[in-house]
Amino acid sequence: MIILGVILLVVGFLTGISILWTIGIILLVIGVVLMLLGATGRAVGGRKHYW
Repeated sequence: MIILGVILLVVGFLTGISILWTIGIILLVIGVVLMLLGATGRAVGGRKHYW
């Protein structure tokens, strides 16, 4: 999710499409939150890590 967010940020920035920029930021934030929850040992969606 983090990688997809970064890709959408770059594509949105290069093409000037603001919706890609917005979706990229949202995916990046969700990916970082899930990564941090998984790294602390907290179960996310019934799993110890989400990857």
